[in-house]
Amino acid sequence: MKLKTLILAITFLATFNLFAQNTYVFLGSYNRDKTAEAIQVYQLDTLKGKLSKVTSAKDIINPSYLTLSPNGKYLYACTDTKTPNAGSVSSFEFNPENKSLTFLNKQSSGGENPVYVSIHKSGKWLVNANYTEGSVSVHPLLENGKIDSLAQNFQYMDGSTNKERQTRSHVHSAVFSPQNDYLFLPDLGVDKIRCYQFDENKKQPLVETKSPFTKTDLEAGPRHFTFHPNQKFGYCIEEMAGAISVYQYENGTLNKIQRIYTHPDKIKSGFESSDIHISPDGKFLYATNRGKENNIAIFSIDENGLLKNIGYQSTLGKHPRIFAIDESGKFLIATNVLTGNVVVFKRDQKTGMLKKTENKVKMENVSCVQIKRI
Repeated sequence: MKLKTLILAITFLATFNLFAQNTYVFLGSYNRDKTAEAIQVYQLDTLKGKLSKVTSAKDIINPSYLTLSPNGKYLYACTDTKTPNAGSVSSFEFNPENKSLTFLNKQSSGGENPVYVSIHKSGKWLVNANYTEGSVSVHPLLENGKIDSLAQNFQYMDGSTNKERQTRSHVHSAVFSPQNDYLFLPDLGVDKIRCYQFDENKKQPLVETKSPFTKTDLEAGPRHFTFHPNQKFGYCIEEMAGAISVYQYENGTLNKIQRIYTHPDKIKSGFESSDIHISPDGKFLYATNRGKENNIAIFSIDENGLLKNIGYQSTLGKHPRIFAIDESGKFLIATNVLTGNVVVFKRDQKTGMLKKTENKVKMENVSCVQIKRI
């Protein structure tokens, strides 16, 4: 009898904890003015996809990319993006109970125009990529969520073949490996994916490897990177070429096995590819195109990691920069910078296709989105 009661109690607590969690959507904006809202937070109805505003933050400039701590308590942003001779990373504390987003502090990003920020799974390290000056920076994170002073900074001076866009390095993202023991840096300016080993126990955790980079095709312009949930494959979206390169991954090493375009064959120019994500079940990959085609390219993923294009979905706006998929895999949320609209799509988890919902919000110059169940 006691055992049955215990099982019922455990089941009740597990169910309570599941439903006690809520899903939140964090939006950044190229606000360009401290009096305008820079970050907005919404709660996502995971049945209907409706967005309900929770809180917002001002007094910072141009948060171009957001990420959250593993426990969802702290929000980190690339700030002072697209600001001459400036660049910073900022921290906030998010409290869903009292609906507050409180600024904590900021530090120099170690380079101009920060565009990507990642948090190590330990919650103790922040890494950011600086586009204009081509660099990567590492900051320790304090227990109270604040960002500590710079621990490491690597700047790069090499370039590639395109004389207009590749005269020097432009690091566009900083992505941890599945085990968080390596860091990958797609560099649009040099057609390389740089790589470091990451030792979380060192005061300077970035350690050079025997193979410091993987070459991409010339004038590819590698931008963002994501790993498959099975940890065996990596996918890099190439902004300039409008393609995705697929890599077999093992212990910090990338071996290319496929390259496939993100746009219809009839489109040969006037577009850029931007963001890339995989559904939680690992069956589908999504990638955004901007320009003549403002859409999301949809791919199925075979067991061997290879991609097959199965369709496109308009983002219902112009210049989709960043999108995100919620942890349940039910919804995809896209942000359109030029039209300032955020659109919620319902995912068909069997086919991978997207269907627009009537749930959307307006945010001028919306730059990015993150979704987190807390």
